[in-house]
Amino acid sequence: MLLQYMAAKLGIVTGMDLAQATRAHTGRRLGFVLWIATELAIMATDVAEVIGAAIALHLLFGMPLVVGVCLTVFDVLLLLLLMRIGFRKIEAIVTTLIITIVTVFVYEVTLAGPDMAQVATGFLPSPQILGHAQLIMALGIVGATVMPHNLYLHSAIVQSRAYDRVSDEGRARAVRFATWDSNIQLGAAFFVNCLLLLLGAALFFGKPGDLSTFGSLYDALQNPMLAGTVASPVLSTLFAVALLASGQNSTITGTLTGQVVMEGFIHLRIPLWLRRVVTRLIAVIPVIVCTIVFNGSETALEQVLVYSQVFLCIALPISMAPLVWFTSSKKLMGERFANKPWIAILGWASTALLTVLNLQLIWSLVQDLI
Repeated sequence: MLLQYMAAKLGIVTGMDLAQATRAHTGRRLGFVLWIATELAIMATDVAEVIGAAIALHLLFGMPLVVGVCLTVFDVLLLLLLMRIGFRKIEAIVTTLIITIVTVFVYEVTLAGPDMAQVATGFLPSPQILGHAQLIMALGIVGATVMPHNLYLHSAIVQSRAYDRVSDEGRARAVRFATWDSNIQLGAAFFVNCLLLLLGAALFFGKPGDLSTFGSLYDALQNPMLAGTVASPVLSTLFAVALLASGQNSTITGTLTGQVVMEGFIHLRIPLWLRRVVTRLIAVIPVIVCTIVFNGSETALEQVLVYSQVFLCIALPISMAPLVWFTSSKKLMGERFANKPWIAILGWASTALLTVLNLQLIWSLVQDLI
C-alpha cells in the first residue's frame, strides 16, 4: 500500500510514470539495466500465468499440460477484443475477475469453517518464517502480491483519470482517491492470499498424503476422506476456475505494463497485440521445455511457478529504490507532495529489509547447490 501510494503520487504530481521519471533523472545505462530487470519481472509473471492456466485447463478438461501451455498463446485474441472496448471497461473486467476469485474462495473457506482464534494467532510474526522453505513461500507471496512492474503501471494508470492537473488541491484530491482505490485492490489481493492459506490449513492440516500440488488439492477437494463434509466436485471445479481467472487477469495487466515500461525507458511503442505475442512466446518456450524434460510433471512446473514469484520479490527492491528516491525529492515533487521524513524512512527501511531477506534466500539457495 505504501508503494502504490508513492507510485500514484509520482504519476499525478509529476505527470510522469516511474519508467519516464527513471529515464529522465538517471543515466542511460542505469535506465537500461532497470528496464531489463523490469522486463524480466514481467516475463516471470507471464511464466506463472502460463503454468497456472495450463494446470487449470488440465484439471478442468483433462488437457495435456503441453497442449494447455501452447493454447495460452492464443490469449492475444482476448487482448485484441479488450483493446476495442476501452480502458475503463478493461478495469471493470479486471475487477469482475477479482470479485470472481474472491467469491469462490470465500465460499470454500466458509464451508471449511476454520478456527478463527487460531487464524488470528497465525497473523503474529514468527521466527519460523526465516526457515528455507517458509522464506521461499513468504517471498513468493510478496512478489505475487506487489509485483515490481505494477508500480510502473500504477504510476501511469492514475494519469488517465480526470482530475485538476493545475492546482495543488486538485492533485492532492487525486492522490487521495488513487490511494484509496489501490488500497482496496491490494486489500483484496491480500484477502485472497489469506483465503488460500486458510483453505489449505482448515481442510488439510494434519491429513495424510502429499497435497503439495494443484492436482492433489483438486482431487482432495472432492474427497470426503480428506476435505470432510464440504468435499464436492463443485468445490474442486471452482478452485480450478479461480486459478484460470487469475491468469487472465495477469494477461491484461502484464501487457499494459510492458507497453508502459518499454515506452518510458527506451521510447519504443509497438502494438499491444505484438507486445503480447512476443512476451507470451518468450514465456511459453521455457515452460514447454520444462514440461518435456520432466515428462509433463505437474510438480516440476509448480516449482517453476513458485520460483518465478520469488524472482518477482528479488526484483522488487530494484523498482522500490528509485520510487522512494523520486517521491522523497522536494525538487521533483515540490514541498507539499514530497514524502514526509517518516514515510521516506519507512520506504527505505522496507527496501532494505526486503533486500536482506532476498540475499538470505539467494545465499541459502547457493549453499544448497554447493
